[in-house]
Amino acid sequence: MFCAVMSEEENCTRFLEMVLGFPISRIDVSYERNMVYHPEYKGIRLDVYAKDQNNKRYNVEMQVKRDVALVKRSRYYHSQMDMELLAAGTGYEELPDTFVIFLCDYDPFGRGLYCYTCGMQCKEDSSVECDDGCQTIYLSTKGKNAEKLPESLVRFLKFVAADVEQSESDFEDEFVGQLQKSIHNVKESREMGERYMIFEEMMRDERKAGREEGRAEGRKEGREEGALLTRRASIFELLEEMGRISEELEVRIHELSDEEQLKVLHKLAAKAESMEDFEEEAKKVLA
Repeated sequence: MFCAVMSEEENCTRFLEMVLGFPISRIDVSYERNMVYHPEYKGIRLDVYAKDQNNKRYNVEMQVKRDVALVKRSRYYHSQMDMELLAAGTGYEELPDTFVIFLCDYDPFGRGLYCYTCGMQCKEDSSVECDDGCQTIYLSTKGKNAEKLPESLVRFLKFVAADVEQSESDFEDEFVGQLQKSIHNVKESREMGERYMIFEEMMRDERKAGREEGRAEGRKEGREEGALLTRRASIFELLEEMGRISEELEVRIHELSDEEQLKVLHKLAAKAESMEDFEEEAKKVLA
């Protein structure tokens, strides 16, 4: 549904203007854009891909499940967009600005922000000009700093976070109202309804192909990652009976790839008598 609604030029344009804060007069939108440059390299499928009148490029992705490699995935998306834009013989200075926007139904960094804007920066001196034209924005529906953002963006994120019944409420926002009408039109339109069903079928096929490919390859790194996922899941399962883990620590455990540290945390979770005890000891392990 997200792809179908954002494939409408006006919806996509207003969304980008709201997030990025600059006007866009004209935009061309593609949905479910595949980029594969070599059969031995990992290809990508972009949910929404667009370019504007100044040749700037935009990728918008809906992210409903936590991805511990989200930051590195954004890096790869930028690189693949550059591959398409940088034809043989073209100078690097001709590369246009690219924006990757993840719309997350969770807080990707656990800092309670609705929006995390990330780009190249010099650690030693922030005044040094090193803007490479790549910007990644992580939007979170779980933010708590509404006073720091435009009201329209906060209302939009609350709309995204709403369940089916709540999403039909009046959010007192013109853009949200426009999106609600678009969703209604998609459901009512036979042509758009068929497109929506095709999107769903493509996603099911992709997930099935991914599972079959993973089983067939049986690569060592796949097995290792599976073991890490199992270890993380076991930790959270042990902690469930003791209450709610802090969001910051939850994110750090999800991102942790050190097997030995995960083993230590697993033992702590099994022995801890309270969530406070576990968090206190876990912070020492992760320090």
